[in-house]
Amino acid sequence: MHKNRLAAALAFALVAPAAWAQAPQPQASERASTLDTMIVTGTRVSDRTVAESTSPIDIITPEALQATGTTELATALSRALPSLNFPRPAITDGTSAIRPAQLRGMAPDQVLVLVNGKRRHTTALLNVNGTQGRGSSPVDLNAIPVAAIERIEVLRDGASAQYGSDAIAGVINVVLKGSGAGSSIDARHGQYSAGDGAQWNLAGDHGVALANGGFVHLAGQFGEQDHTNRARPYAGASPGGNNPQLGEKRFIYGDPDVEHWGFSLNAEVPLGERATLYGVGMFSERDITSFAFFRAPGNPNQNVPAIHPDGFVPNINNIADDRSLVAGVRGEAGAWSWDASYNWGINHLEFFIRNTLNASLGASSPTSFYAGALETTQNIFNLDLGRELDWGLAYPAHLALGVEYRQEKWNQSPGEPDSWRQGPLPPPVASGSQGFPGYRPGDAGHHDRDSWAVYADLEADFTERFSAGAAVRHEDYSDFGSQTSGKVSGRFEFSDAVAMRGTVASGFRAPSLSQQFFQTTSTTFIAGFADPFEIRTFPAGSDIARALGAEPLQPEESLSYSLGLVLQPADALYVTVDAYQVDVDDRIVLSANLTGDIRQFLEERGIFGVTGGRYFTNAIDTRTRGIDVVGTYRWDLATGSFDLTAGYNYSKTEITRIAPNPPELESGGLNLERIDRAERGRIERGFPRDKLVLSGTWNTGDWTFNAATTRYGSFQTTPNVAANDQTYGAKWVVDLSATWHLDGWSFTAGADNVLNEYPDENIFGNSTNGQFPYNSASPFGFNGAFMYVRAGYRW
Repeated sequence: MHKNRLAAALAFALVAPAAWAQAPQPQASERASTLDTMIVTGTRVSDRTVAESTSPIDIITPEALQATGTTELATALSRALPSLNFPRPAITDGTSAIRPAQLRGMAPDQVLVLVNGKRRHTTALLNVNGTQGRGSSPVDLNAIPVAAIERIEVLRDGASAQYGSDAIAGVINVVLKGSGAGSSIDARHGQYSAGDGAQWNLAGDHGVALANGGFVHLAGQFGEQDHTNRARPYAGASPGGNNPQLGEKRFIYGDPDVEHWGFSLNAEVPLGERATLYGVGMFSERDITSFAFFRAPGNPNQNVPAIHPDGFVPNINNIADDRSLVAGVRGEAGAWSWDASYNWGINHLEFFIRNTLNASLGASSPTSFYAGALETTQNIFNLDLGRELDWGLAYPAHLALGVEYRQEKWNQSPGEPDSWRQGPLPPPVASGSQGFPGYRPGDAGHHDRDSWAVYADLEADFTERFSAGAAVRHEDYSDFGSQTSGKVSGRFEFSDAVAMRGTVASGFRAPSLSQQFFQTTSTTFIAGFADPFEIRTFPAGSDIARALGAEPLQPEESLSYSLGLVLQPADALYVTVDAYQVDVDDRIVLSANLTGDIRQFLEERGIFGVTGGRYFTNAIDTRTRGIDVVGTYRWDLATGSFDLTAGYNYSKTEITRIAPNPPELESGGLNLERIDRAERGRIERGFPRDKLVLSGTWNTGDWTFNAATTRYGSFQTTPNVAANDQTYGAKWVVDLSATWHLDGWSFTAGADNVLNEYPDENIFGNSTNGQFPYNSASPFGFNGAFMYVRAGYRW
């Protein structure tokens, strides 16, 4: 850790020089209306605003990201966007460390993330536990330093024809601070009212102007957070064995311990009068420790009393390294504009298991293990061209053409032998490191693919009131073939106060390399069973998976529709209403945990010590329907201003088709179901159907007051034991803060979830004998009130 802290301090020293100038804090009345903000997402026209867009776009400002006590980008976005769901799962292996976010209730990997308009690499982690986003490998939003962000543009519309694979549910484009952004330094500290989860964070950014309009903008942040624990004492009827004693609290159920640092660079250098060299670099590391299930002292198959006489809770330590670099040149040549770029990104994720043992090694077992690593890499080359076409319309039409080459790699590396091997003690004594068995040499692999894409995009204002666009994109992948996507959109302005917009788009998502090749044996606790299962994840193309009815993975294909209104019924009042439908065919999901009579089936094929299996499949189709409503109002006062924002999202996902259960799962003594009711319920009911966000900012004199309340709708769990079905009611969460401005300084005191709201408690059958009082799918977590203070300086 000391090495990491030194690296963080050095990085921060570059972005936080001594501040000697003074500048006042900008007031809300000085900022442009959100609908008048120029956008770069969903369009290739250089002067398009939010209000003029043919697709719904949200603009998230730095003020909105910093209006709460969180330093996590995904958490801040979930509080600003009604359509974003970001639960905080616990005791879910790597998913506790790198949590996925959903847009409009769809899969986390159906959202494309860009940084300055360039594709961001995904995480190497594959979420295979029972959480929202099961089976996905999305982008890790929390690896992006918040201090670097100028704004975020969220396109809530299908955009595969414009950006390629993954853009089924929408696009999140992170725009970094650049020329004229100024400089800042910010320190904050907070803690939960329960007395745990203390956090501190130091962040800053600094801009340097170069000759001829160039700039270099540096940003960095680093900090720590302590874990939280909302576990309760054991209240079951069977103490001992694999359980704690009655009244003992032995689990750690909450947020993990985290140490983190991140650094970014955004730069532009003019090359003469008609070309500009630009570059973006991001580097971050997070050291995250989460927790596994408690191993009791009296369980001889999972514990060695000579090592852990009181039992133990395994610690899962993830080191997540993210690196990315974009370098390019853009300019003009005659009537054409052009942009040539190279985009490299990598996520390297290591697993260390501590405070544990390999029970099959007996008393000679180590208590810490290196369990292996996952790594994903992307290399992308882009050439984009654009020009205006004078067709005698109200304004020139805009034509964009482009070509892209993308290479993707995904590696799985084995852990040390003791982390996975069976020692001298035979089954049923468990092999490998308890909590997270290491990856075996047979799991390891190095996989890659490449793809080519060409696209064309045309946008035009046909009259003063009517604009439209069309896009088409063709991609060819080395591993499964080609896909073509298209999109048409239009907007008609009935008057200055009313406009209608709509889109129709086809799209796709290529199966990730991790979904195609990931394999491991995981210790999995399943509701209703006292003992864990050793679940093997088989690649869909493997012999064992095929024997269980698997087929090679194919791309997901989508068809989406949206229709919306943009309203300005009064001065300073803006309202947008957008309805949508997204059909996804051949959606890629992880099958149910196939347990029961499978053990003999696997042993006959030479696989021992495994009590369940699963694989990825295109077995379902889904339909998502919903509506987004966003309203903003500014009230200018004699002593300041009052800004109000309201946002509402309703989203419902239904499974419209489930492929017939493979006959292989119903023969040879097997009686298994590939897509069970738990997985169906997770997709259809595991997230809130609706979410309402109301916020207000009052600027008066030297003070800024923020108040926000969010209503999270109800959600449900439907485990395979139908008696444990549970509906968790809607909850209101209130955030408050006050900021005093003094010259360039600002001092903030605030509280998130100030009323200390918690989700409904689990019924006893869902609580692991009373020890887990809250469900991990809760959209606002289960930590209670968070109090914080912040001090910052801008110049």
